[in-house]
Amino acid sequence: MILFPAIDIRNGKCVRLTQGDYDQEQIYSDSPVDIAKQWESEGATYIHIVDLDGAKTGEMTNLTTIEAIVKSIQIPVQIGGGIRSLQSLEDYHSIGVSRMIIGTAAINDKSFLRAALSTYGDKIAVSIDARDGMVATNGWIQTSDIKAVDLVKELDLLGVKTIIYTDILKDGMLAGPNFHELEVINKLTNQNIIASGGISSMDDIHLLDTMDMYGGILGKALYNGSLTLSKLLKGEKNAR
Repeated sequence: MILFPAIDIRNGKCVRLTQGDYDQEQIYSDSPVDIAKQWESEGATYIHIVDLDGAKTGEMTNLTTIEAIVKSIQIPVQIGGGIRSLQSLEDYHSIGVSRMIIGTAAINDKSFLRAALSTYGDKIAVSIDARDGMVATNGWIQTSDIKAVDLVKELDLLGVKTIIYTDILKDGMLAGPNFHELEVINKLTNQNIIASGGISSMDDIHLLDTMDMYGGILGKALYNGSLTLSKLLKGEKNAR
C-alpha cells in the first residue's frame, strides 16, 4: 500500500482544515515546497496535493507553488482541487504532475470526465468526498443527493482506474477512517482505491493494508507529530 503524505495549499501556504471547514484552518508552513522536500527525505514515494483555493473557486491560483513543488522533488505528485477544464489538466500535465484528480466536475460534467479519460487515461483519478455516504462537491461545501457507492459503479463503467475516497466527517479528526464504507467500496470495483480521512495510527494503516487498499493519504497525524513518516515506511510498531 502506498502512503501519500498530503500537502493542502491555501493562499500559498501549507494548511490543514478540520472536516473540510475553511473556517477551521491551521497553518503549518509558509513553504509547501519545504514540506514536500521533507516528506521526500523521510522516504515518501508519492505526494498528494490539494489546492484548497481551487476546490472552492475553480481557479488555479496556486499553480506557481505547485510547479515549484514538482520541480523540487524527484518523486511523483498527484494534484486535486478545482480541476474543471481540459486546460487545467494540460497546465498540470505540462509542469510534470503525474496524476490529476477530478472532483466536482466528475459529478457535474460527465462529458468533461470522458474527454479527460480519453486524453490522459490512467493519469486521471476521481475524488469522491462523502458525508454520511452522500457525495459532497465544491470543496465539500455542498452535499448532493448522489450515493457514493452509486458514483463508484458509474465511474467504473466510464473507465476510471483510481479513486480517492474521503469521509469528510473523519477528516482531521484523528479517529480512524470509515473502514466499513471503504470496505464496501473496495469490494464493488477493481479500481485502485486510496483511503483518505482520519488515518491516525499504525493500526489504521495495517488494517487498510489487509483490506487490500491501493493507498492511504496521511494528513493531520503527520503534521501534529502523532505519526512519523520515516518510521511508518520502515514498519516500526511505534511510529510516533
